[in-house]
Amino acid sequence: MESVNTSVERHYGHEGIYDAIVSALKEQGVDIRRVQSDDLAMIDEFHVRAREGTVELAGRHSFKPGSRVLDVGCGIGGSSRFLATKLGCNVTGIDLTHEFVATAIRLSELVGLDGSIKFQQASALELPFADNSFDVVWTQHVQMNIKDKQRFYAEMARVLVPGGHMVFHDIFQNEDHQPYFPVPWAADPSISFLTTPEKARSIIESLGLRIVDWEETTAKSLEWMLVMAERAKAAPKPMPGLQIVMGNQTNVRLENAMRSLADDRIKVIQAVAEK
Repeated sequence: MESVNTSVERHYGHEGIYDAIVSALKEQGVDIRRVQSDDLAMIDEFHVRAREGTVELAGRHSFKPGSRVLDVGCGIGGSSRFLATKLGCNVTGIDLTHEFVATAIRLSELVGLDGSIKFQQASALELPFADNSFDVVWTQHVQMNIKDKQRFYAEMARVLVPGGHMVFHDIFQNEDHQPYFPVPWAADPSISFLTTPEKARSIIESLGLRIVDWEETTAKSLEWMLVMAERAKAAPKPMPGLQIVMGNQTNVRLENAMRSLADDRIKVIQAVAEK
């Protein structure tokens, strides 16, 4: 029986993501020789509300140029590139999925950011960094695949400097409800480990962190998904996006996520906690 880590990496990782992104950009008329980070925004930020969600989350913390930021579960690097280009942060991104990390590196090279962001494959439960290494730990849509919530939040707290901040945007379950499967983060319950917002907050506070911002953004998230679905239907040709990363089941996964939000089975939270 394969490990959860192997199952999660198999769920997300498939070969050819970078080449598929380049092909999609060309089809949209983007000059690959002059591609910018913003050209990738609907492809490389595959959390709810994409760039809109990233901008809102970033606005919850006063980032300073040169801040040392760890992006936990960086995917193919969209948020990391945003934090580096728009806010002047020194970003390190880690992800469990090898193909994501390899793609993040190549996309950063493509947009000329290969010298300002570091990416490496690592587990969020065993961060390969010393205590007190980062001013900010940033994470979006990662803990849904992690069963050991205590260790997940403890590791992020460990690498924060005193006075540092954990900034996160995540999906939680409402009471004991489960989402309709498959969803973007899991084909079935075997790699979906949702907890409630209340339990997550309790764990974070038990680690000595102080919640300084906490907002449920479920309604915004559902509205955004509905708008994007209508926009995709009206588009004269398929819009480049999540199908590049999620593959053939993209539509049903997104539909189930929308149904789960609409039926109040899952919630979306943005928050900041101070060490």
